[in-house]
Amino acid sequence: MESASQLGPTPVTYGELFNISANSSNASFASKAEVKDSNLAFQVGLAVTLALITFATTLSNAFVIATIYQSRKLHTPANFLIASLAVTDLLVSILVMPISALYTVSHTWTLGQVVCDIWLSSDITCCTASILHLCVIALDRYWAITDAVEYAKKRTPARAAGMVATAWVIAISISLPPFFWRQVKAEEVTSCNVNTDHIFYTIYSTFGAFYIPTLLLIALYGRIYVEARKRILKQAHNKPGKRLTSAHLITNSPGSVASTTSLNYGTNDASSCDTTSSANVSQVKVTVSDALLEKKRISAARERKATKTLGIILGAYIVCWLPFFIYTLLVPVCESCFHPELFDIFTWLGYLNSLINPIIYTMSNEDFKQAFHKLIRFRCCRAGLENNKLLEEKRCVTWRKPMAPDAGAPPVGAALDCSPQTHFAI
Repeated sequence: MESASQLGPTPVTYGELFNISANSSNASFASKAEVKDSNLAFQVGLAVTLALITFATTLSNAFVIATIYQSRKLHTPANFLIASLAVTDLLVSILVMPISALYTVSHTWTLGQVVCDIWLSSDITCCTASILHLCVIALDRYWAITDAVEYAKKRTPARAAGMVATAWVIAISISLPPFFWRQVKAEEVTSCNVNTDHIFYTIYSTFGAFYIPTLLLIALYGRIYVEARKRILKQAHNKPGKRLTSAHLITNSPGSVASTTSLNYGTNDASSCDTTSSANVSQVKVTVSDALLEKKRISAARERKATKTLGIILGAYIVCWLPFFIYTLLVPVCESCFHPELFDIFTWLGYLNSLINPIIYTMSNEDFKQAFHKLIRFRCCRAGLENNKLLEEKRCVTWRKPMAPDAGAPPVGAALDCSPQTHFAI
């Protein structure tokens, strides 16, 4: 009996156990609340970031389209291709990115099977068309540099429209096959992803949408760089520069006050000499510069700029899209390698290319810069005129209000003859 009494729990032991369980439940509840708050803050921050990226993509591409539309100087077949690229990227920002942002933040599909099919088709079609537009622009530039005389005759708006139509046909042909084996689910759809069970379609779509266009871009821009470098060096060698020689009297030399002697010699003839000097000449500093060296320096600067532009174009494209397409090929082979968060990062990195495209293809063009600045000034001036008009109308309304007989003189701002009642025919 003593041993039984010693082993039996006492009321103190029950109280301690109750306190421990209550404390652990409170701690778990507090930790869950903290995790929930942190998840909510992360979702809000993510939603704001994706919304800003979507808005910036829409605004930048809309400005490119408006700039080309407003400026007649930009109405060329080459700029028509850039405008078509801007329209494609604008469709990405309107049809694809908002729904993708919602799905990325919530990680649950709530829009149904039909919207899922339309969104996936729009995603594949528009993103593939955007990539193929880069190939079309590179092909146009390649022909313009390697066969400038003949291609200038063929470079028409109709030809550009045909190239754009070809890009869209290829993009649609890549996005259509999933419709033939899609399964209509009776239960509620909670996820919306491209079916990766068909390995042949995965290979077909990734190679058609990225790998083959990437190889084509590298080959075309490599040839463009080589031809542009040849042309720059050829222009520099074909035009011999004039040797310019200048002689200046050092003003702080003994016996001199202010004097300058300039001698200019060309390749075949000598120009006149203008001399203004004082009595005694002691020291003369002669400077010889060759204009050919200056032309080589300018040619080297142009070559560096062309290399930088091509490097930015290819670098931005590859950095944005290569991770996504490598991961897309890897997932069917290694199912355990799929992580939704990593897939979302790679997807939005690809979408980011639609924001970078209008910046790269327009900011490197001086005509685009000038037209863009004119458009901005036009919008600002128009907004200023509308504000001034509203102020004038407000002042006129104030002047028309009846005033008391002893109100005194009207205010200085209301002295304008803006009311229709104050006009009389003579």
